[in-house]
Amino acid sequence: MKLREFIVTEAIIANLQATTRDAALRELVSSLCDVGAVDVSSCDDIVTSLIKREKNGSTGFGKGVAVPHVKHPSVKKMVATVGRSVQGIDFAALDSQPVYSIFLLLSPENQPQQHLQAMNIIFSNLQKDMFRKFLRQSDTRQKIVELLDEADGK
Repeated sequence: MKLREFIVTEAIIANLQATTRDAALRELVSSLCDVGAVDVSSCDDIVTSLIKREKNGSTGFGKGVAVPHVKHPSVKKMVATVGRSVQGIDFAALDSQPVYSIFLLLSPENQPQQHLQAMNIIFSNLQKDMFRKFLRQSDTRQKIVELLDEADGK
């Protein structure tokens, strides 16, 4: 599995407007809804599920990145998007530092193996200092897509 197999290119936001965790989650989910990757009628419920998930434990794992994720009954096909914040967002990250790069992953409830596989691919890339650095510097959707292609070995 490769990043580009589940990341919806059209939903990538290179300059998030949100300044809070909840607003960033809403902005990213809305982006997926806007491009038809997720049913618009499920948008609010998915955001609510993500916020609830965050309250149970932050998905900001440090080093300026967060990977909010949820399995949801309305999601028919695993989808993800990437958001980049210039100013940084408080995600209650493990290292107490702001988050600049967010990978949002939404999965169907009946595909836990695929969900884990996608999480593994996301985390393996986010562990790399250069990937995080270039992602944070990628100020356009196209630059983020090029970085994802490079990470996928294209």
